[in-house]
Amino acid sequence: MKIISIALATVLAQPKHRLVRAFVTASATTTTRTTFRMSTITENPLLESTSLPKFTSITPADLTPAISSVLSQLEADFASLESTLKDVKSPDFDAVLPQVERMQHPLSYAWGIAGHLKGVKDSEELRKAYEENQPHVVKASMKFGQSRVLYDALKEVESGWKDGMPHDFEMEQKRRAVSNSLRSMTLAGVGLEEGTEERKRFNEIKLRFAELSTAFSNNVLDATKAFGLTVTSPSDVQGVPESALGMWAQAHKQHLIKEAGDDEGAKAEAEKLEVNPAEGPWRITLDGPSYVAAMQHLPSRDLRKQIYLGYMTRASDLSVNECDAEEKKEGALGKNNVVIIEEILKLRKEMAGLLGFSNYAEMSLASKMAPDVQSVTNLSNLIRDKALPAAENELAAATALAREMGGDEYSEANLPKLMPWDTSFWVERLKEKTFDLKEEELRPYFALDAVLTGMFGLVERIFDIEVRNADGQTEVWHPDVKFFTIHDKSNDGKHIASFFLDPYSRPADKRGGAWMADCLGKSEALGIDIPVAYLTCNGSPPVGDKPSLMTFREVETLFHEFGHGLQHMLTKATVGDVAGINGVEWDAVELPSQFMENWCYDKPTVYGFAKHYETGEALPEEMFQKLSQQRTFGAGMMACRQLLFGMMDMELHSNYDPNGDETIFDVHRRMAGIYTPYSMPVEEDRFLCGFSHIFAGGYSAGYYSYKWAEVMSADAFGAFEDVGLDNEEGVREVGRRFRDTVLSLGGGVSPMEVFKRFRGREPNPDALLRHNGLA
Repeated sequence: MKIISIALATVLAQPKHRLVRAFVTASATTTTRTTFRMSTITENPLLESTSLPKFTSITPADLTPAISSVLSQLEADFASLESTLKDVKSPDFDAVLPQVERMQHPLSYAWGIAGHLKGVKDSEELRKAYEENQPHVVKASMKFGQSRVLYDALKEVESGWKDGMPHDFEMEQKRRAVSNSLRSMTLAGVGLEEGTEERKRFNEIKLRFAELSTAFSNNVLDATKAFGLTVTSPSDVQGVPESALGMWAQAHKQHLIKEAGDDEGAKAEAEKLEVNPAEGPWRITLDGPSYVAAMQHLPSRDLRKQIYLGYMTRASDLSVNECDAEEKKEGALGKNNVVIIEEILKLRKEMAGLLGFSNYAEMSLASKMAPDVQSVTNLSNLIRDKALPAAENELAAATALAREMGGDEYSEANLPKLMPWDTSFWVERLKEKTFDLKEEELRPYFALDAVLTGMFGLVERIFDIEVRNADGQTEVWHPDVKFFTIHDKSNDGKHIASFFLDPYSRPADKRGGAWMADCLGKSEALGIDIPVAYLTCNGSPPVGDKPSLMTFREVETLFHEFGHGLQHMLTKATVGDVAGINGVEWDAVELPSQFMENWCYDKPTVYGFAKHYETGEALPEEMFQKLSQQRTFGAGMMACRQLLFGMMDMELHSNYDPNGDETIFDVHRRMAGIYTPYSMPVEEDRFLCGFSHIFAGGYSAGYYSYKWAEVMSADAFGAFEDVGLDNEEGVREVGRRFRDTVLSLGGGVSPMEVFKRFRGREPNPDALLRHNGLA
């Protein structure tokens, strides 16, 4: 995944509460100038909202008293505001949204930290506290979103702005903030009359959504943690890269320590075991780095099949057990996400109908760049027509190699076509043969600290900012977490932003994927001038005495998340509701993140970090050339896969009837027949049961956003290509313009206008097709 703010969904697989602001606003704080009384219970770290979170002090036990305290104050403050607004005939902007932002801030702060910790340091105690408080938080959000007094006041503010008023950036921000808030409140049900059955039912659905999405997320995490396959025979891992063997051997040791439980003797014995990557045993899990390595490198088809099906059946009807069935009888949601998905889709359709939309996709697109479902379909089909022939050729080449080198089990007689658990393995072998380069040969040149140094050098070069290590200057939630500050070189090195980086996978308590979330958002109303971001990855951890040696894909992911962070941190917007990523249409928010990935193929950038972790030797020129050539390898299949996910999501939320005879898996197969006909889902495929983006994140009827924004990001990078990537002065000039538009304007200007201010025209897909070798 790639983004997320508390505003953009409390990360990948959390329920989407932006909280609590019904109208997209920043969460966070530092010094607050407020006319409302804030809690004085400072001994609870979740209430100390004028500083960075005190992570070493925060415990799950703090959540309930903190939420109770801030909700009580919030209710009183909001009642006072509504009373005031009723008596004001023509309120101005400052009398409305800034006041709301200030009063909501303590709740945004406390609940935002809880959501963050749930993603990176989950526990049973935190889950329980989170789930107990979630309904109260959702109700508070609905109260703001459905306040007719507030809505009418905002309409008055909007109507009071005359055409002749200034159109400077400050005014643009205010107009967008009010417009976004009115739209958000409409989608929150403000138009449903209070006391009616429609309003009551709408609110019941919203509360149920929060419960369902949290359960979905928990089930995926639990199912991922529950799976483990121990391998003891060296023949089963023959040819597997040393880094993967080391990771799996270390996972086996960690498993033994965990299994020892309270048996101190057994735990001590397990802790004394030396990790031996060459001899094992090895334990393969469904955690990202472990799963991908298994699919790409395990020679045994049987083992790959077990792991693949383990992944594809997570939290599904094919993986629940009898104990879960007993839980279900007692009224719990259970571990089977099929049931949860079916209810979510029914409720989304019903909710959209209550608001006058024909389906949920139509409701979702009301707040996005794409005007309608047909526009999304048109773009998807345009890319499909280019990508599908390439994908079929790519698979044919991998199949031919399997027939040639794989032995009798891959003969056409025994295996008419490659199965899904074969594809990644043979595509990886084809890549190695085509380019005479193995991923393992690259990893020693991609040590995390060196990659960070190179990435920071890039943004210093093109955006004129300096990133400084600031470890130890604030509290963190895990020893692996790093802290950095950003300084504006064009303004005497002024400190303008900060960010946390949590780089490694931790299967025991950290959700998979990668995301950006806002810790503190820039806001004049709150007195916050230094925004702070969370950047979370699940990269390869250090093994033994070796540092984290990244795959190239992990390097790209780090650049991607940093792109999200830059838009949050370099904003010049000061109206909290539209500062940074706040207020940016969902299908535009991936622009800066996907833009940053392009620099992973820029020679000066790569040589800024690609140095051997032991010798300091630079990446050989021949390797860089092969790496560059690999950029379009497999682009057809990758594009078709993303199109399938996007259009399957759109179909489930538009044409699919959740009360009809067709199942969600029928829809998956039907859409695969259009976008990936060369690789149809196997009968056991339950991918949807782990599709957290659309069932527990913010991407419902919005997964297409990756491709929609990729058109813009590729075209934006094309501006640098136009001046010549070797033209240092030209690159710097375009970089400053990118910073001053895409990274600075936030949600204060519509994304199409932002793009036109940067590029001088509207985006077109030519650069995307060219970058993917599909032109």
